[in-house]
Amino acid sequence: MNFAELSSARPDLAFIAHWVREGAHVLDVGCGDGVMMDYLQSDKRCTGYGLELADPQVLASTQRGVRVIQQDFENGLGIFGDNSFDTVLCLSSLQMMKHVEDRLRDIVRVGREAIVSFPNFAYWPHRVALLKGRMPVSKSLPYQWYDTPNVRCATIKDFQELAEEVGLEVIECVALAEGKTVSFLPNLRGDLAVFRLRKKTS
Repeated sequence: MNFAELSSARPDLAFIAHWVREGAHVLDVGCGDGVMMDYLQSDKRCTGYGLELADPQVLASTQRGVRVIQQDFENGLGIFGDNSFDTVLCLSSLQMMKHVEDRLRDIVRVGREAIVSFPNFAYWPHRVALLKGRMPVSKSLPYQWYDTPNVRCATIKDFQELAEEVGLEVIECVALAEGKTVSFLPNLRGDLAVFRLRKKTS
């Protein structure tokens, strides 16, 4: 998969991919169908693994040539040592975890850097839906309230505070809308939050 194909299929992943250095050793937590690792391997000469639980997604990743470990992220990343990876990706997966703090600590333990993305609950159409007395449904939150895999809802400001509490340094933070960066009122106008993180050095 080349950059044009990735950008056409998933503009959010295309933006995030530029934060991963060429030749990096990568762990993609919740890798889904493996499209991100496929691109990183073929276009940026990265190595690494995907971590995924669902059988169909594991199969799809394997068919792309991605090495996949089938495991529930809720059980942690104990199979990996400290700083085993240059970059750990957790893209639109963290909000599905019951124990977000523990999983976030795990991500930055095994990776020198982490890139985390999640739907921004403060996105203005979400606020409008709530004002109308309805739970939001959008491209970044495409589920009804009764069948959503998301168990946590967060805003950009919420996650910034959590990162500080967990002892992480925010290297970069952007809000995306349709895969493009939003600089003006990002917590209101961005539907996807993307954070680049690392452990704070004392």
